[in-house]
Amino acid sequence: MNDTIAAIATPLAEGAISIIRVSGEQAISIVQSLFDHDLFHRDANTITYGFIKKPNTNTCVDEVLVSLFRMPHSFTGEDVIEINCHGGVFITREILKLVLSQGARLARPGEFSERAFLHGRIDLAQAEAVMDMVKASDSTNAQMAIQGIRGSVQKLLKPLIEEILNIIAVIEVNIDYPEYDDVEIMTTETLLPSIEAWLKNIAMILDKAESGRILKEGIKTAIIGKPNVGKSSLLNALLEEEKAIVTDIEGTTRDIVEGSIHLGGITLHLIDTAGIRKTDDVIEQMGIERSQKAIDEAQLILLIIDASKEMDEQDHILFENTKHKNRLIVYNKSDLADTSRDGISICAANNEIDELLSALQKLYEHHQNVANAPILNNDRQIGLMRSAQKHMEQAKMALLAGMEPNIVELDIQEAYKNLKEILGEYHRDDLLDTLFANFCLGK
Repeated sequence: MNDTIAAIATPLAEGAISIIRVSGEQAISIVQSLFDHDLFHRDANTITYGFIKKPNTNTCVDEVLVSLFRMPHSFTGEDVIEINCHGGVFITREILKLVLSQGARLARPGEFSERAFLHGRIDLAQAEAVMDMVKASDSTNAQMAIQGIRGSVQKLLKPLIEEILNIIAVIEVNIDYPEYDDVEIMTTETLLPSIEAWLKNIAMILDKAESGRILKEGIKTAIIGKPNVGKSSLLNALLEEEKAIVTDIEGTTRDIVEGSIHLGGITLHLIDTAGIRKTDDVIEQMGIERSQKAIDEAQLILLIIDASKEMDEQDHILFENTKHKNRLIVYNKSDLADTSRDGISICAANNEIDELLSALQKLYEHHQNVANAPILNNDRQIGLMRSAQKHMEQAKMALLAGMEPNIVELDIQEAYKNLKEILGEYHRDDLLDTLFANFCLGK
């Protein structure tokens, strides 16, 4: 934390500009030793035009703009300098070398964001949202990330934390000062409603978090059916490209074929599986085994039935094997069918899949309402929230079993720690190392 760190904050490639970011106690003096204009007396949040020169010489390296941010009003909470130079790979590296030669250290991945967290500029949930913004692949993910950067998780948790603290405070006062007449006596009858109301709020937050996870990560969607029902044709129609080989020969698809589509803010990760049937072909059997694994892991099943034929034993087996999964029954080859069937009818070969697209949008439309709402953003946060829920459930069961509130308080304290850990106000050093190591250099 005492080192001054530096890194290239933009992709190392040819482009219009590159940015070298420097943060720490010596940031201004280090860059000043390379810059031909005064920085010491410049106001914060200003940009100065000039030239980077090699120290102790008059050799110009590049024409630059230098942005100055003074502590504590910077991203890291330290003095920060950003050198905006021309975007060549060589010149960017050359300026970074000069900065390092003057006493800065090359930053670790995520170290700028880590310092922002350690200096209290952002909480841990906001730091994770910064990385979510970098990785955002669509407007929905970007909107969720900006909500996180603006502190939506902290706003979400604040009432829950305050309620736990109120419960703990009253229990503690009852333990330490039982003789005080003006202190509310905390009994099972008074404590239980508070815990139940808290658990109700937690359940709603976790429900929204699941919708947020679907928006952020997408849905694993397996296209299954017996051979030659049009699974590969459907994949190609959904992706609007010839991703999978399509023939009239059964068993053409012998391995899974994947692709992704964005549908009304929802991403579907599609898997075209090998047709499931009994076979003596060793290679096809391996593909079928992978198909079964894809079915087990899928969050949504598109079960494809050949509408031009009567359902046979293989169709009924697939119906039975997927009845407990979230699924849509899709009747393909509707152009060849003598009669219509109840369900979703399509003709994948002719790209006539509007009925399926409408069904998919309707299936997940309620999830899209959470994009602008405060929600938990990742598995770490959701896992800690579930742990807090578990401890409060245990506290509730202990009260119902007749245990004293001072014993129950142990679980309530653990729930409190779980919520604080979401924000990083209670954390483990190994967690921070792992989390920030996933960031890119200069972030």
